[in-house]
Amino acid sequence: MQAQIMEKGYADALVIGGGIAGLQAALDIADQGYKVVIVEREASIGGRMISLSKVFPTMDCASCITTPKMSAAAHHENIEIMTFTEIDSIVAGADGHVVSVTRKPTYVNAEKCIGCRLCEYACDSELPDVFEQGLGATRAISVAFTNAIPQKAVLLADYCLSCGLCLRACPTDAIEFDQRPRQERITAGSVIVATGFQLNSLTVKPQYAAAQNANVISPLTLERLLAPHGPYGRVLRPSDGKIPDSVAFVLCAGSRDQTIGVPYCSRVCCMYSIKQAMLLAGSLPMADITIYYMDIRAFGKGYEQFYQMAKAMGIHFVRGKVARVDAAPHDDLLVHVEMTEEPVDCVRRQKHDLVVLSQGMIPQWNPAGVSPVHIGEDGFVATPDTADPCATNVPGIFVAGAAAGPKDIVDTIADAGAAAMLAGRYLADRAGKSRTPPSAAGRSIRLEMAV
Repeated sequence: MQAQIMEKGYADALVIGGGIAGLQAALDIADQGYKVVIVEREASIGGRMISLSKVFPTMDCASCITTPKMSAAAHHENIEIMTFTEIDSIVAGADGHVVSVTRKPTYVNAEKCIGCRLCEYACDSELPDVFEQGLGATRAISVAFTNAIPQKAVLLADYCLSCGLCLRACPTDAIEFDQRPRQERITAGSVIVATGFQLNSLTVKPQYAAAQNANVISPLTLERLLAPHGPYGRVLRPSDGKIPDSVAFVLCAGSRDQTIGVPYCSRVCCMYSIKQAMLLAGSLPMADITIYYMDIRAFGKGYEQFYQMAKAMGIHFVRGKVARVDAAPHDDLLVHVEMTEEPVDCVRRQKHDLVVLSQGMIPQWNPAGVSPVHIGEDGFVATPDTADPCATNVPGIFVAGAAAGPKDIVDTIADAGAAAMLAGRYLADRAGKSRTPPSAAGRSIRLEMAV
């Protein structure tokens, strides 16, 4: 059946991606008095950061930083949020950029849904919980996660048993099995690409045997194990629920490697591994924690001190290149590492209960065929103007955060502010008016009077 097509209207700015970069950019533009639409492909805004336990080097709670921004965006009078929505195309038009999107069916009327989750509790169909990296189970109809925004249920049709239990449990008659995809067109004065990153596959290097061993895990899986609101409430290895006595981190397991097409450094792998090792040392004080590395790249403010603190805590740093990981008895793992600081290069073998692969960052979204913006050789959005590192080859389209390349959270937030500034300047220039919208100027006057 053909999807319904409707004109959504005009927005001053459209932000693609509702992660920390998209939220910050949207809030900064909206505070200038412009109307903003956030388009997010998932059922909730928050991006990768909302699933993290803590951030380095301050060890602040990641949710405590992200959730207020999610709430601020959801309640901002100048921001509209479109979740569970995909970008189909971006085409230059006379009045701006014409963005075609597809709103995927949730089979739940968002206006009627009150987020009570009674449908979720009634559902009999279970599937691996993507938010918990598959460590827990969720239902075919559910709210994305506890502090999701919006707090609206989404039904995954592929897992629905058509039993009608959710329909009978819903107190507001919000279940609508006849929903279809809706195509909408939005004309936007400017566009900010804030689509973020993903980690490359655990199986991209078969010698690490992640496909054969449940105890070879990704850093995002460990984040959920470490999070106080995670699936288990403590760190347990996936295969048998054992509390690990020995944990190994393999750095550069998915970057700085021509053979897998990721020759660049992902920048954050060293620091998030050190952060996770320190958190593990706190939750498992008797565990032996080893980080196998080629180089430690502590590039940011306070990062070197963070690294030195980890060494002082007793975390072992071993300089060497892990060649492969083999299975050992009792679900343990045997790590083969080529030592690079020995007088004569040699290979050591060390047994561990749990191995964490520090995967590389790759682009989350490929705009080829969808948007006229260029991408670089690394697959990230190209930024040809070094004077404006958030500008793309297309006037009015800007990029923020990890969509342009690997970045940590601090640089991502700063990047989003810069993209918002460029977008505001572009909109003001197009309108031929002052760089400061009247609404923003009014707020400044009121603030001065209050002081």
